[in-house]
Amino acid sequence: MEQNELIPHLFRTEYRKITAVLCKLFGIDHIEVAEDLASETFLLAVETWSYKGLPENPTAWLYYVAKNKAKNHLNRDSIFTSKITTDLKLSSQGFEEIEIDLSEKNITDSQLQMLFALCHPSIPTEAQIGLALRILCGFGIDEIADAFLTNKETVNKRLFRAKEKLRQEKVKIEFPRRAEIDKRLDVVLLTLYLLFSEGYYSESEDKVLRKDLCFEAMRITHLLTENEQTNQPKVNALLALMCFHASRFDARKDESGEIILYQDQDETLWNQELVQKGVCFFKEASRGDKLSKYHLEAGIAYWHTIKTDTKEKWENILQLYNRLLQLQYSPIAALNRTYALSKANGITEAITEAEKLNLTGNLFYFALLGELYKSVDKQKAKAHFEQAYSLAKTKTDRQVIRKQIENL
Repeated sequence: MEQNELIPHLFRTEYRKITAVLCKLFGIDHIEVAEDLASETFLLAVETWSYKGLPENPTAWLYYVAKNKAKNHLNRDSIFTSKITTDLKLSSQGFEEIEIDLSEKNITDSQLQMLFALCHPSIPTEAQIGLALRILCGFGIDEIADAFLTNKETVNKRLFRAKEKLRQEKVKIEFPRRAEIDKRLDVVLLTLYLLFSEGYYSESEDKVLRKDLCFEAMRITHLLTENEQTNQPKVNALLALMCFHASRFDARKDESGEIILYQDQDETLWNQELVQKGVCFFKEASRGDKLSKYHLEAGIAYWHTIKTDTKEKWENILQLYNRLLQLQYSPIAALNRTYALSKANGITEAITEAEKLNLTGNLFYFALLGELYKSVDKQKAKAHFEQAYSLAKTKTDRQVIRKQIENL
């Protein structure tokens, strides 16, 4: 991997790990210090590697520099030192000998502990998710704003207030007790769901697919399944959902990088190993008597791993959408349901149901109507596709819609 690709890649994969470990070391009061030291590490990498070339082990280099920067900060900043000396149980003269543990186990533990610390009930849910996406997932403010359909100023204010509240509450970076874990787990899972979703489809970055975000969401979710306290059915259901979607990654774009729609994908490129892993996690998710939205979405995703159109397939998908909307209504789920309805019950009924939604600010609403009208009224189909094109924010979406218009 070339340097201009390697540093952004390492930033996405290692920045959050370094930040989590330093946050755990310094405490929740000093999140910004941990973020700054991690950022300084990568700035030094850009400067140094540009002149001296890549080190033999770039990741180890980053960890070594991060350790030294943390130790230097502890030694030179007397105000900072006096605030955390008691917690670290060291005198200022002892900071040179402190062991900053960047082992794989401590990184894993720190990330999970930090995730639960940020998802503390003393701050609003949106702020919990926003902080986790920012600090542990490396999201930019623009990406968080898009995820919450708001603006950068609102996000910045929300995150600032949340950090202050965590300081006031003196939240510790550690695994909470079982009862507390159960209270926070839903927000943790929603954060990972949003992380995967941003990788699967992003409006903030004009890319067909951001595999690194998807795989990071899968990695952390898998860690939750390996922890006795968090290995719960809904966690396995979410991981199954991710596996089913990830199984089609290699078929989602062509050689030029353009997206390939589901019905046009080459089924032989689907990763059957991931499908089978998804099935295994889905079986684990069947334990217990609580049904989550992740169970239902995983069920829908499973049926999409079967390419052949059958009445059984689409009737099952339709019923799963019906239950999902009863459990937790969302306009996008309702919109997706109408496509399944068209396959199970016919175009006419689907058009009627779709138009009732009246999602006039949503490009997918018009794109779906365009798709449904193709076999009924090509002029209406074209008008809907053109409306979708006018709402598209990314080059990828515009390319897909333009093709649909050209193929009418």
